[in-house]
Amino acid sequence: MTNCVLCADQKPEEGQLIWRGDDCRIIAVNDADLPGFCRVIWNKHVSEMTDLSYGEREHLMNLVFVVEEAIQQVMKPTKVNLAALGNMVPHIHWHVIPRFTDDAFFPGSAWSARTQETPSSTLKNRQEAALELPGAIRGLISRLY
Repeated sequence: MTNCVLCADQKPEEGQLIWRGDDCRIIAVNDADLPGFCRVIWNKHVSEMTDLSYGEREHLMNLVFVVEEAIQQVMKPTKVNLAALGNMVPHIHWHVIPRFTDDAFFPGSAWSARTQETPSSTLKNRQEAALELPGAIRGLISRLY
């Protein structure tokens, strides 16, 4: 599909590529307010989970859960949000977002209005912790496949 911002051949990712397989890729999203925010993206332009085979669904969700597990281990969040909306970009992708009671949007979604300011020292510590995520994610994937 043309003009899909998540199709692999359209434009560079808005973030750091952590891992890429034949079917999926994982990126760390550039979001200063939400360090550790990752996306798991299906490489081909498919808009609904039910458009995937059962095996493809299992593969994609295994990667989502790997990212969640790595975020839990590295970031120690209060909660991890998983979301696959696709309302704005009809291309399968999962958001995996570490959430903290003092993050800018808590208790709302990551797309809510700001409710508070996270102390800059806290954000810096989380940004530094998030640097460990790529290695943790790759390590967990290597155990799966």
